[in-house]
Amino acid sequence: MRLAQLALTGLLAVSLPAFAQHNEGSHAAPPPPAAPSRGPSEFHGTPHPATPQRSYSDKQGHPNVPHVDKGNKWVGHDTGRSDPNYHLDHPWEHGHFSGGFGPSHRWRLAGGGPSRFWFNNWYWSVAPYDVGFCDGWLWDSDQIVIYDDPDHDGWYLAYNARLGTYVHVMYLGA
Repeated sequence: MRLAQLALTGLLAVSLPAFAQHNEGSHAAPPPPAAPSRGPSEFHGTPHPATPQRSYSDKQGHPNVPHVDKGNKWVGHDTGRSDPNYHLDHPWEHGHFSGGFGPSHRWRLAGGGPSRFWFNNWYWSVAPYDVGFCDGWLWDSDQIVIYDDPDHDGWYLAYNARLGTYVHVMYLGA
């Protein structure tokens, strides 16, 4: 009798992984959205005034922070070259980032926070004006994509692949 119980217990232990793999009705998280194929184009036209009360939610259900819509529309990147929030007296004072740009280069954040974060031994900081836009970022695990900012010298754009949002970032060096 004891041998039958041991055999049944062993059979049950071996079969448990098969039950764990059954995923009918599972609620797995959807895959992250595809990163934009390119960064924003240089802005032409009448700049949108940068005000703290500005709404970025261009459609119902879209985030109220700068984001990228399907079709590579960079919502919120429309304040023009003379936006005082992104003026730097010494653009690129820490050098230019050369680690790779665009969707073929996804970088996993490895720690820090908005004032100083890093990945792959490269260090960055979020523009002071944009700190409130990265409130939901996971600084130790989110994947980001870096793009050139064609309008603001010394700044890059960090696109959060999980959230579909972006902020202006400064490269601090390796």
